[in-house]
Amino acid sequence: MAATVAETVTFPFDLTKTRLQIQGEGGTGPGPGPGPGGASAYRGMIRTAMGIAGEEGIVKLWQGLTPAVLRHVIYTGCRMGFYEQLRENVFGRNPIDNSFPLWKSVLAGGTAGAGAQLIASPTDLVKVQMQMEGRRRLEGKGERVRGMRHAFAKIVGEGGIRALWRGWVPNVQRAALVNMGDLTAYDMTKQTLLRKTSLRDNYVTHALASAVSGLTAATVSTPADVVKTRIMNQPHLYQSSFDCLVQAIRSEGVLALWKGFLPIYIRMAPWSLTFWLTFEQIRKFTGTSSF
Repeated sequence: MAATVAETVTFPFDLTKTRLQIQGEGGTGPGPGPGPGGASAYRGMIRTAMGIAGEEGIVKLWQGLTPAVLRHVIYTGCRMGFYEQLRENVFGRNPIDNSFPLWKSVLAGGTAGAGAQLIASPTDLVKVQMQMEGRRRLEGKGERVRGMRHAFAKIVGEGGIRALWRGWVPNVQRAALVNMGDLTAYDMTKQTLLRKTSLRDNYVTHALASAVSGLTAATVSTPADVVKTRIMNQPHLYQSSFDCLVQAIRSEGVLALWKGFLPIYIRMAPWSLTFWLTFEQIRKFTGTSSF
């Protein structure tokens, strides 16, 4: 429930981020004016979002939402469950003050995120391909997928079940980094606020911790997100994640690795706030201990 609400509210930022990350791929520049096939070659988050709404329709800002929601139901359930199991039963809290050391939290967060994303990766592949359909039509290219079911069927039909995990390596790398930032930053910030300040375990503490987790997750994960998006969109251009990384830096500079950072952060900030406040309240109402 928490993941579905957060994903729906913030999804246009994810679509905008994906389009920004594809700009410049394969040596095509993001300069102003019309692009291939008459489509505008956008620059920046606002112009990109306005271009999508103006040229494709405002509803297209939610194109790919269905597999995105499915992904987050699978991914969020797995990552939260994995992290708590690792925290409580594998690494263990400090028996003296019940704290969870930073290094353990980093390992638990990265492991939980990687495992969850490995399971959910096929839905991310379908989401990226659906998000690029409007752009492909404006460029005069043929329709690639008509919807989530068609996308899954086409991918399996052309490459078998294994093709559903195309781009899984950068996807898992990104998820590990996101969760090192998100889960670790939230857990550590919340613990610190409760131990070092007079704040109580309530929505104020949860909001402050989620603000830190959103910024941290966006900062450390954007480079891996750029690589993941490009490989999923045009896998034939790259031999590996590292090759994609090198090509991006050579042709566009190091800052290309942070393309889409602003919409990623603007999306992660409200997503993190919405998710953590909702998640903590659900745990409270169901009689489960606070995260």
